[in-house]
Amino acid sequence: LSLAEIDLGFRRYRLQQREAEQAMLEIWRGWDRVVGADIARNARPAAFKGSILLVHVTSPVWIHHLQFSKPELIARLNTELGRPLVSEIKFKVGSF
Repeated sequence: LSLAEIDLGFRRYRLQQREAEQAMLEIWRGWDRVVGADIARNARPAAFKGSILLVHVTSPVWIHHLQFSKPELIARLNTELGRPLVSEIKFKVGSF
């Protein structure tokens, strides 16, 4: 690999990182409005990689509940974001 190819690869990587950080910020800003108060009290976005959103929830019961709402949540998030950034949501019990 030449230095130019390494530099180009690094620049692409940094651009992807910035885009992911920006998307996560946008998701955080609209989360409460998109999911509503009950879900917002029990679930929070934790990470965003590629098009997969990791959401921490307060209990396994909330994982079960949100699995049924996943397609609707993805659609509402993407509508809020104005573009199809989220293709999958994974839920995990975690702290927030």
